[in-house]
Amino acid sequence: MINHKLLCLIILVFGINFMNSQNINYKTLLGIEHNNLVGDTIQLEKNTFIAFQKMKKAALEDGVKIKIVSGFRDFDRQKKIWNSKFKKFTQENKLSEIDAITEIIRYSTIPGTSRHHWGTEIDVIDEDFKDEKNPLISSKYEKGGIFHKLKKWMDKNSTKYGFYLTYDNNPSRKGFEYEPWHYSYVPISKTYLSKFLKINIIDVISKVDIKGKELFNDDFINNYINNNILEINPDLK
Repeated sequence: MINHKLLCLIILVFGINFMNSQNINYKTLLGIEHNNLVGDTIQLEKNTFIAFQKMKKAALEDGVKIKIVSGFRDFDRQKKIWNSKFKKFTQENKLSEIDAITEIIRYSTIPGTSRHHWGTEIDVIDEDFKDEKNPLISSKYEKGGIFHKLKKWMDKNSTKYGFYLTYDNNPSRKGFEYEPWHYSYVPISKTYLSKFLKINIIDVISKVDIKGKELFNDDFINNYINNNILEINPDLK
């Protein structure tokens, strides 16, 4: 969990609570605290969890075993992912800091901006291949790939249960790379997104130890929001 000092700093930054009938507040949106999670090792927002269980059961009846490999991810976990990649790209791969950031945001979000903070996002594989190393590779979901059967079922059925592909393969879409494994539970995530966009994320970033944050000026953050956060499947907006 996020440490107490950081939480206090963020409270000072905002001073308000973005509450609504679904009990959404800024701590939930940033992955600091989520009071509506269910599940064991992998947790999801309650409504998302219920919808996923229905979808999983239907898929199983068709001979497809859906397994979630990533659901809710808190702020600290996302920060560790970011800082680890930043260190790898700058120290091992010898990229400049801005080039390292550009490489990171092909697939990974800046801490505090991940949709996985909301508990509405799922990364899925076929459980029959649960021991596959490096499963989240696009080609594995295409024809001839080990997850193609799963992908075909999801393409046909996932929207019936409220799950839509988040980063589709529309060639005109900017931002994050195509992720055939990443689905969002739209009935909840749409509301979360609208609330998230009210947050001044640069104020959050300035208070925590995120590598490369010195390059996150207003122009960078505005471009990031427009070209990454908002460059998603139109059905999610």
